[in-house]
Amino acid sequence: MTMDELAFLDATAQAELVRRKEVTPAEMVEAAIGRIERLNPELNAIITPLFERARDAAEVASIDAPFAGVPFLLKDVLAEYAGTPLSEGSAFLAGHYISPKDSELVRRYRKAGLIILGKTNTPEFALLPTTEPRQFGACRNPWDTSRTTGGSSGGSTAAVAAGMVAAAHANDGGGSIRVPSSCCGLVGLKPTRGRNPLGPEIGDVANGLLCDHVVTRSVRDSAAILDATAGPAPGDPYFPAPPEHPFAEEAAMAPDRLRIGFGTMPLTGVPAHPDCVNAAESVAKLCEDLGHDVVEASPSLDGKRLFKSFGSVWAGFLCWAIKDWARRSGRAIEEDLFEPATWRTYLRGERLISGDYLMAVQDVQRASRDAAAFFSTYDIWLTPTLAQPPVPLGYFDYTPETREQHIERLGEYTGFTLIANASGQPGISLPLYWNKDDLPIGVQLLGRYGDEATLIRLAGQLEQARPWSERRPTVSA
Repeated sequence: MTMDELAFLDATAQAELVRRKEVTPAEMVEAAIGRIERLNPELNAIITPLFERARDAAEVASIDAPFAGVPFLLKDVLAEYAGTPLSEGSAFLAGHYISPKDSELVRRYRKAGLIILGKTNTPEFALLPTTEPRQFGACRNPWDTSRTTGGSSGGSTAAVAAGMVAAAHANDGGGSIRVPSSCCGLVGLKPTRGRNPLGPEIGDVANGLLCDHVVTRSVRDSAAILDATAGPAPGDPYFPAPPEHPFAEEAAMAPDRLRIGFGTMPLTGVPAHPDCVNAAESVAKLCEDLGHDVVEASPSLDGKRLFKSFGSVWAGFLCWAIKDWARRSGRAIEEDLFEPATWRTYLRGERLISGDYLMAVQDVQRASRDAAAFFSTYDIWLTPTLAQPPVPLGYFDYTPETREQHIERLGEYTGFTLIANASGQPGISLPLYWNKDDLPIGVQLLGRYGDEATLIRLAGQLEQARPWSERRPTVSA
């Protein structure tokens, strides 16, 4: 097996080769570094290489950990890796902050044997569903470099899709794991709220909208990495009940006969692109063929109110993020250090009074209850992940003159994803469809709060029925 063939194995298979001593951690790391050096100039997925540190880690790596010797990347948002820079995609932080210690999640990644090679590109403060920060430049989709990777975990998804690494850290506050997974043809699981820790510096983000996990090529990788990281840290504000079985075991088990609600109309009420509708319809038919009961049905909730209130909470999050980093870094908040869309959102957050913010939280929670009620009847809600295929770079560009268009496009694009952030329920995007332009179109499954197990079982069944592991993007050689 060549090192390039090794690159497109999933992380579970790579770790097994290390355990069998067919390849060493050092060889794994050198192979990944070689691919990054070859492919990253075209994709701009990795903004902070940490190669020497990775080489040092590989030399002392134990082969007993579940992902021993497997190369890995961190998204440059929230994930603190002691002694390394963190910028959150912004000129405000770039070159001005070095993490003093590992965050709890990074500590767990390292304990699992994953070797961190660098940090990945992200929009400024993870604000947008595309990865085109002014500070670091656009990240390009390996399936078509004129198109977006999605966001905000676009650098991580581009790197995994192109075979630089088999898995990478990501986080999701309105779809930021699932959106780029759809655009780049990966598995993107957003876990239940609180499943992975955000500490020790942070308890939660935006009243629980944001969570961390990974993007991967296989369902079993996503499940097994969640086994390695899940569980509360001391002082966490909330956490779901622990799973009955390891998630990796669930990935190999067939689900019971499920009742699946199927919908193709985004919660915004703006119709989805035909390619996205076709993708979801094809998977609904596949689920029927696999013996599940599929009914056209969607949660009943006030989508306009949800998106308006979500926007207010998101503005509060952005305002908090900038103020928190100003306090931690000692930097003064000045307009020219931020992108125009970021600054506009920051000012909106500044104008929010506490009562209005909590009213928005209340409205988000009301929508969450409406969504949760749907799952008293259905086990799964099946939808397209996005309302459009991967859009061209520049689609979400902001100017004062295009402000209304910018806001409309943001809402329309994520019309299926952000309800899971509002409710805290788990959701997964699966690469089960490609359109006539050979662009991946993700299909999303949402499950009950705390029930990743059912999602993972169904996802594993769909992966077996319609495998995607042999597909390769244009930029991968």
